[in-house]
Amino acid sequence: MGGRRWRGQNRVCHPLPISYPVARMSERRTQFSPDRPASAEVRRRAGLLLLSMALWANGLQPALSQAIPQATVAATNAATGPTIGLDYGRDLSPGNPVASFMYFVPLISPEPVSSSTSPGSTQTARVLSARRKGTAHSFVVTCEFEFTGNGSQQSILDLAPTIRRHDRELRAGGSTGRQLSSINVNGSGSGTVEVEGTVSNNVETVREVRLRFNAHNKTSPVSIGLCEIRFREGEFRRLNEIVARVNTLTFRRGPGTPKMEVTVASVKDKAAGDGLWQKLKSGVKSLAVNLLIEPLAVEAIGHQAMLDFGGALTSGAATFTFPQATNLISNSSTGTNVVPGSRRLSETVTK
Repeated sequence: MGGRRWRGQNRVCHPLPISYPVARMSERRTQFSPDRPASAEVRRRAGLLLLSMALWANGLQPALSQAIPQATVAATNAATGPTIGLDYGRDLSPGNPVASFMYFVPLISPEPVSSSTSPGSTQTARVLSARRKGTAHSFVVTCEFEFTGNGSQQSILDLAPTIRRHDRELRAGGSTGRQLSSINVNGSGSGTVEVEGTVSNNVETVREVRLRFNAHNKTSPVSIGLCEIRFREGEFRRLNEIVARVNTLTFRRGPGTPKMEVTVASVKDKAAGDGLWQKLKSGVKSLAVNLLIEPLAVEAIGHQAMLDFGGALTSGAATFTFPQATNLISNSSTGTNVVPGSRRLSETVTK
């Protein structure tokens, strides 16, 4: 059929040799030479030929592109977490829900986490800028971000699995030691993500990611709840509960169990007020607590996600997608301080 051959039942279409349309065009050009005026019929036929060539070329391009193997990236997760935009202040995007920005919490938590957002919350998180400094062997990238709007976002860790794992020791009078029980973001604030890494054979490797929540001398809007669990008077109780205002969370690449380092600005007993004396006590306490808070063991998938997040910022990526957090349980509208599995909650704080 006019230069095309059909093979078997699959009917593979072979286009004409590329020299063919060139030759036909040269033939048509002779009909339009000055010494031979073209008739209307010749113009019509020439137009049809050019149209056919255009359609043929358009049809050929997709066929050629399909024949060339395309580079693919293997998906690491069948399902993923939220994708956050990293616009670096280049547009007027509305930002990301704070719950999406803080999605790393259920990823790093070794225990189930319930996440809740206050009703009517207008909180958003947005990456504003990125600055890079580096040498031939290392780099540092600093990205500013901000929390804006009103409301709060709370992640509550379910400590029941911890109780079950240590049931015998707790009943024998032992303690779980200090446990992370919640991470909260209240209101607005300014922060930075500081990424440090090395360069080897033109390959960049992120070594450390620090989330700093108190940039520009503004008070951090992030706080964590810490407690220990003991078996007292026939039930499990949360004791020595404190609330610490967080300045930095640090994730560092290295051997051994993945961990998150925490530094705090202030610490107070959960039942304490917000008076001047309490603030003074909190400032003094925080100095001691920073020395006492050991790096917290976190899930490997969450630790790696934060290093990957640093890599996305380093490369100037427009978005970052978290992996799926299997420890995230359905959103909760309650923020009660309950120890699941115990008969009742003791709100008593042992000092």
